[in-house]
Amino acid sequence: MTAYDVLRVSCGPRGGYGNELGVVREGSVMPGRDERQEFAAKLGFSETVFVDDPERGVIDIYTPTSRLPFAGHPCVGTAWLLDVPELVTPAGVVGARQDGEFCWIEARAEWVPPRTLRQYATAAEVDGLTLPPKGEWIYAWAWLDEPAGRIRARAFPGRDDGIDEDEATGAAALLLTDRLGRALNITQGMGSQILTAPQPHGWTEVGGRVRLER
Repeated sequence: MTAYDVLRVSCGPRGGYGNELGVVREGSVMPGRDERQEFAAKLGFSETVFVDDPERGVIDIYTPTSRLPFAGHPCVGTAWLLDVPELVTPAGVVGARQDGEFCWIEARAEWVPPRTLRQYATAAEVDGLTLPPKGEWIYAWAWLDEPAGRIRARAFPGRDDGIDEDEATGAAALLLTDRLGRALNITQGMGSQILTAPQPHGWTEVGGRVRLER
């Protein structure tokens, strides 16, 4: 079995919840895209990262069914694990920094694959949603406290790969931040926390707590 780490990314204030992420630190042991895709499907996490150059932060990201040019929580988790100032993804160079209990990345909204951002009137409506039909990637959200920038969100990838609901999705949070043009404090899924902040020249920061699960 190929060695890999399992992280929880965007954990809640007490360290619980968060989205599981698989990271293969020695990507050279599995260089082909097909074998990487097969391994990501076998692990079954919403994303798995293969590190091709740990010093430069060169990474390759896969869902159970596809390769992604960029993804939010995989970049947050891998930046924390490697402790590097940047990550190199197919979409572009992602800035990274550690700040107390949070790890932050800086990326651009145009790097994010299409998502439907669907606003609801209340957080209770978001909580009460049932699984939508497959085919559309939906980020459902509502204000918890608009003046304070607090949001309730749930994510439904719409893929037929066993990930019916994503516990924490940095890329969708990045898109929402870019659309609203303000810093956000997002509670997603069962209790994950994602922080975001718009930056100059079209960049957006996404931050979360990370812990090593195994």
